[in-house]
Amino acid sequence: MDSPFARMSPLGTMSLSSALALSASVSVVCATIAVLRLFSILPHSGGDAPKPRLRPHHPTCKLSVFLGSGGHTSESLAMISGLDFKKYQPRVYYVSEGDTLSAHKAIELERRKIDATRESSNEVVPSYHGANSNDISRTQPTPDLEGEPYKIVVIPRARRVHQSLLTTPVTALVSLLSCIYFITVQPFLQRKSRKSRFNQRPRGTSSPPAGGADQNEVLVLNGPGTCLMLAAAVYLNRILALPSPVIIYVESFARVSSLSLSGRLIQPFADRFIVQWPQLLRSAKTGEYHGWLV
Repeated sequence: MDSPFARMSPLGTMSLSSALALSASVSVVCATIAVLRLFSILPHSGGDAPKPRLRPHHPTCKLSVFLGSGGHTSESLAMISGLDFKKYQPRVYYVSEGDTLSAHKAIELERRKIDATRESSNEVVPSYHGANSNDISRTQPTPDLEGEPYKIVVIPRARRVHQSLLTTPVTALVSLLSCIYFITVQPFLQRKSRKSRFNQRPRGTSSPPAGGADQNEVLVLNGPGTCLMLAAAVYLNRILALPSPVIIYVESFARVSSLSLSGRLIQPFADRFIVQWPQLLRSAKTGEYHGWLV
């Protein structure tokens, strides 16, 4: 019996070949456009690269911080502890899955700031804690931050301790998809929801609800590897011309003579790359030194 491929007409073979060639050509063109777009938006690509648009007259700035566990968490919380939380709100603390200690430390910082505000102003300050501190391991992020001072978002680890390099791409992809949801998909849905509510308001309302896309946003990173997934999600927003936070990477205080692997990888993509030891500026192509920050 003849094979079906043997009975395939030359015209059918040419059509299949043409379709495959067309698909390959489109893929190459799309990949080239994506690479050129990425290069054009890099912070240090030549001086004319577009920077995230800031709104200096907005009264508050959304602050997102990745708590990378252990010393990374301690450094990150120490850096933001001196900020005025009335200006930097709402706040989002990203923690790795299973890192309950970092979540507890974030809650403790929020409690200390609330207590300090009460003592200085003698005002009644809501004691919202964003999560049940007794059951932080099962904390689910709230869908919106409107009216809430902070929340804790749990994301999968890009790579677990002692994990095989063979399985790391799988866990890194899962972590990346989670970051894309929280940085790209969820804010997009929230903006659509705000716009829908605004359109349903009575006539005469001159401006949409405040916050959201109209608010500045800063993402503070200190390592380790999972923070790269957050940065990748931010760059997806920029490639798609969606609102994106300013990326500030602060190298760990423990890195005295050389940059960490996370620092070397994220350096070309960070809007501000800050080191805590002056000698690191020799190995950093771009960077800032402002003394010890922790």
